[in-house]
Order: sequence, then C-alpha cells, then structure tokens
Amino acid sequence: MKLADIICTDAIVASLESTDRDAVIKELAAALCTAKKIKKKDADTLAEAVIKRENEASTGIGKGVAVPHVKHDGITDPIAAIGCSADGIDFTSLDKQPVYSVFLLLSPADNPDKHLQAMETIFKNLQKDDFRRFLRQAQSVDDVVEAVKDADDSSLE
Repeated sequence: MKLADIICTDAIVASLESTDRDAVIKELAAALCTAKKIKKKDADTLAEAVIKRENEASTGIGKGVAVPHVKHDGITDPIAAIGCSADGIDFTSLDKQPVYSVFLLLSPADNPDKHLQAMETIFKNLQKDDFRRFLRQAQSVDDVVEAVKDADDSSLE
C-alpha cells in the first residue's frame, strides 16, 4: 500500500486555521467531507469518535507528527487527510513537543487488516526525517502532494 492510496489530496490542508487538537481534528474531518470522502452527517460523528479515542491515548507520536485515527462503520476503505501547522499544535505528544503535521486516518470498522496496513504505511514514512521535514516546510497543497509522491517513489527503491 502506498501513501497515495490512502491520502485524499482534496483533503490536504496546507495551512491549518485551527490551533488546538480538537478543532484540528474537526477541520480535517470537514476537509474529507468537502472532498466528498465522508458524508456531511458523518463528519461530526467521526470527529467526535476520533477526539474520544484521542482522550484515551494521544496519537502525538513525537517528532512533530500526530496520527489521530478511528475505525468506523461508515468507512469502506482507509482514507486520510493531512493538515500542516506552521505554529504547532499541542497534541500531548510523547516527546511533549508541538505537532506540525497531522494525519487524520479513518478506516473501516469491519476490516482491521486494512486499518493496520494503512497505519503501517503512514508510520513507515513518518519515520523518515526527510519526509517529516518536507511536510513541515510545505507551503501549499502541491508541496504536500509532492512530499507524498516522493515518499512513495523512495519506498520503491
């Protein structure tokens, strides 16, 4: 599975307006709704489910990234939105540092294998210093898309 298979390019927010964790999650869920990947009526429900899950354990994994995620009945294939923040967001990360890149992942509730594959793909790429740096420096949606394509291309080598 490639990042491009998961990331909805129409739900990339290169400059998040929100400044706190819950609002960022809602903003990215709204971006997936605008991109017609989730229904409007599901956007709030999914955001609340992600926030509830986030309250149990932070998905701020350190090094400036967070991967809030949830499995839900209304999702048929894993889909993710990416949000970037120049100022950083408090995600109660493991390393206590702000988060600059957020991957909101929604996965089907009835297919844990797809969820695990998507998580593995995202985490494998987030381990790469260059990928994290390119995301943090991204100024536009095109910059984020380019970083995703480069990450997929480099994983083929």
